[in-house]
Amino acid sequence: MIPERYKRRNGQEFSEWLFHMLFLAYLDARKGKRKTEDEKKFEENAVENLLRLRDDILERKYEPSAGIAFTVHDPVLREIFAAPFRDRVVHHFIYNMVAEWWDKRLIYDSYSCRVGKGVLKGIQRLRKQENSAIREFKEPVYIVKMDIQGYFMSLPRKNLYEQAVEGLKQQFGNSRVETNGHEKWPREYYVIKYLWRKIIFDDPTKGVKKRGNPKEWLVMPTSKSLFCQPEGIGIVIGNLSSQLLSNIYLDALDRYIKFTLGYKYYGRYVDDFFILVPKSKLEMAMRDVEVIRVFLSGLGLKLHPKKLYVQNINRGTTFLGTRVYPNRILPGPRIVKRYKLAVRKVANGRADISTLVSYMGLVKHFKSTKIQKKIFDSVGWEYNA
Repeated sequence: MIPERYKRRNGQEFSEWLFHMLFLAYLDARKGKRKTEDEKKFEENAVENLLRLRDDILERKYEPSAGIAFTVHDPVLREIFAAPFRDRVVHHFIYNMVAEWWDKRLIYDSYSCRVGKGVLKGIQRLRKQENSAIREFKEPVYIVKMDIQGYFMSLPRKNLYEQAVEGLKQQFGNSRVETNGHEKWPREYYVIKYLWRKIIFDDPTKGVKKRGNPKEWLVMPTSKSLFCQPEGIGIVIGNLSSQLLSNIYLDALDRYIKFTLGYKYYGRYVDDFFILVPKSKLEMAMRDVEVIRVFLSGLGLKLHPKKLYVQNINRGTTFLGTRVYPNRILPGPRIVKRYKLAVRKVANGRADISTLVSYMGLVKHFKSTKIQKKIFDSVGWEYNA
């Protein structure tokens, strides 16, 4: 059902409950966004704007608005769509209503957009699984790492919506009643289902404002742009709802690999996933790569043909910007580059220290003393571990 803290209280009008839930979603959505013009404009008349949003939802008049699209290098060129603040409130509302239920269903080793399961946890978990596999197999251990090609750009919206609604039916199943052969669900179910449809089937390319260097849009690979996808295919990168949906859709893959194929040591971070196997079963695992390829095709997805990675774990595994070994984790080139940039910007007075502190907090979990000292030396700072 709904998480306890979001449930409607006895005697509480549905419209009153919905306004309260939207207000909580508004507080969540504005975290880290209070300097944006869009958020400031919404906040000037927050109560009025939330009441209007509530009424639009109740009257089934809500429509996502056109946002802003821009390019980033992360580390390769990709496009990002930034939804208007009003729509981000809706994204947080949906997340608050369903994420906890889904989190209890998802396998332990799927990461991203889950409380306590971010990048660092995914990295540390791979190392822990490697050591467990070494102890269990008592022979050389190999990692088979795979990647889904153009994942967000390939998602079939119809299938995605059906899976999201199937989750809703299970979540609210105990509250459903039958009267004269007709099913009646709680109003919360109908509202969330309606909003899922609006968000998933929205075409964010209509009316969007492009920002940034026009030349970068010209060289953007078609597999990385929503502007180049067939109708009904692809969702935006960056929205909270998109991150949740990405986990929902690949729950089937996780369960297939874990429970049907039987791989105990498995993990996934968004579209990047791996299995650990003893050397004696590596040949079988490579055959299963083709089985996984077929399974993904049934979901409308493809394994990336150039990102199949097979390696003895003692030689290190590149994963989420790091190099993971059974006995240590090293920051990878991407993290080091961004760390250097953060240090130089702070040293030159072009940025506040918050970004630098976040990188220092991340790399302290890795074997990084030498590289940090080198980065600090480059700007004349003294590094104290």
